[in-house]
Amino acid sequence: MLCRLEEEEEMSLLELQQRVDCVITHVDEIMQQEIRPLLAVDIIEQLHRQFALLSGGRGKDGSPIITFPEFSGFNEVTDEDFVNVVTYLTSIPSMDAASIGFIIILDRRKDKWNSAITSLARIAGSFPGNLQLVLVLKPSRLLQRAIADVSMRLHRDDFKLKVPIVMLNSLSDLHGYIDKGQLTCDLGGTLDYCHSQWIHHRTAVENFALTVKSTAQMLQQFGTDLAETELPNDVQCTKDLLITHTEKHDKLKDELKLAVKQGNTLLSCIKDQASKTESRILNPDEVENQTTVERLLAQLDETENAFEQFWSKHHLKLEQCLQLRHFEQDFREVKVSLDGLMEALLGLSDTGDCVARVDHLLGDLKTLEDKAQVKIF
Repeated sequence: MLCRLEEEEEMSLLELQQRVDCVITHVDEIMQQEIRPLLAVDIIEQLHRQFALLSGGRGKDGSPIITFPEFSGFNEVTDEDFVNVVTYLTSIPSMDAASIGFIIILDRRKDKWNSAITSLARIAGSFPGNLQLVLVLKPSRLLQRAIADVSMRLHRDDFKLKVPIVMLNSLSDLHGYIDKGQLTCDLGGTLDYCHSQWIHHRTAVENFALTVKSTAQMLQQFGTDLAETELPNDVQCTKDLLITHTEKHDKLKDELKLAVKQGNTLLSCIKDQASKTESRILNPDEVENQTTVERLLAQLDETENAFEQFWSKHHLKLEQCLQLRHFEQDFREVKVSLDGLMEALLGLSDTGDCVARVDHLLGDLKTLEDKAQVKIF
């Protein structure tokens, strides 16, 4: 019976390992560590500076929009910070969206043309994604705008960008390329975007993904440790092992509940964005966050179910092992008693030489028989 349970336990452990592998693969896809080794929390200060942002807007063909808003200290941003932030932003949209190509909106209405030139040069030299179009809102002052027009005619090829660079004089020009619903209010659009909230959601999604991964790995390791544990040979050690494993199981269950609670809270926060107003809908990046959290929760549930199936097999194995050890212990005790009774029985070799002696021997024999019945039953 124990052999059969061990085989079932091994099959349940294999199922658990497969579930955990799926979780790890999904989390690694979310983290995209091969593309960007940094998480949002690693570059939180740079993200808060808001010199580049991914608002969730899309072009007419679904291409993601990265905006470089008006930022007086853009030239002071180090190359490392620029690359880290832009690489991070380009890794967030889905592979399908990123493959279409990014649209860049460079807002330099309140700046000088030299700053715009520097910004374009930096984008050309360091942008890690697939570019489709660059839209530049020129400086609003007449002199700077005139300089921009002349400079672009003379130096357009110097930027080494293989995509169109469109110079725009006003927001109305921009709206000819990008729908207002895909632009934030500072660009004359209606897209609801809060940068601090975006950072909060990104860090929360990544933190939850890592929590799911670590929890799944703990379940897998615990399952492996349990399966590799040798069964004790005595009652007390088996009892102790059953108690220890049950306590560890209950502790992991509590951690699972915390992870699920974390995910459900995050999912509610994301969904609440769409309930602010009747017309509010989630933008593509918010939908991606929602889908990611829902998928992680589903995988966490599947992993938990696989773990519980394994645990039920393991727990049953330990209980039956305990029953076996009780039987073995009782058998040894009964055998010792029966061996003693057998010695006593062998001592009754006298057949008796009178009625009284025979009656006495029969009484002793009946006493031994009663003792044997008690020990056996």
